[in-house]
Amino acid sequence: MTEKTNSSAMNSVLSTLRVLEEVAARQPIGVSELARVMEIPKSSVQRCLVTLQQAGWLRIVDPERTRWGVTMKALAIGLRGAGEEDLRELAKPVIKRLAADTGETVHFALRDGDDIVVILREDSTHAVRVFVEVGARLPLRATSAGVAILAALGEDEASEVLGREVKDFPEPLPSVTELWAAIDRSAERGYAVNMSAWYRPHVASIGVAVTNAAGRPIAGITLSIPELRYEPEHEEELAQLVRAAAAEIGEQVSAV
Repeated sequence: MTEKTNSSAMNSVLSTLRVLEEVAARQPIGVSELARVMEIPKSSVQRCLVTLQQAGWLRIVDPERTRWGVTMKALAIGLRGAGEEDLRELAKPVIKRLAADTGETVHFALRDGDDIVVILREDSTHAVRVFVEVGARLPLRATSAGVAILAALGEDEASEVLGREVKDFPEPLPSVTELWAAIDRSAERGYAVNMSAWYRPHVASIGVAVTNAAGRPIAGITLSIPELRYEPEHEEELAQLVRAAAAEIGEQVSAV
């Protein structure tokens, strides 16, 4: 292989990695915007995107406008530098402690495009408790943690998510107007509350986003409490515990 060929191959690899970094920082993003930001031809950007999609690093998160985002593979690989198997192992001690401190069930979920995927659950010791299966995929708009993530995304990105249709979800979801009110409240106080309104009747939940070093929401924590045991006067106290847990995990992620 000639020196010129070697140089061309290296430039191609570097361009592909740059595309991955830019998508991770700006997702969801389209080809034209990427080309403008990176100052390289759209055709080159498109080739890089397809390569990363085939490798499982990127996916199209908005088919109508062909906007791209990272998959959970990118997050999982990036976190292994901490010596842990994945984010689940990194978060597990914090989630267990939060469940012990509150006596209630805690769910930990990764953001995946317009959804969250539950990857960890620590159950309450009470006979009556909240249960969501590990592996469950839920729309961001269906959970308090999802609303907290939407608030952390900012108005423009949240608008894009709420502008897309949710398909094949069997439960009723709040209206966009209701969601914006919840997002605004979450942005103001640093956590979201769902009082038996969405997805799970007779359940109260407090959700907080987990952010990385760049301030991007990558996951969410939900403290789930049966409504019969929920005491509104303790909401702020419980929320502070959830916020502290989210901040601790975020700091560990940022240190990787």
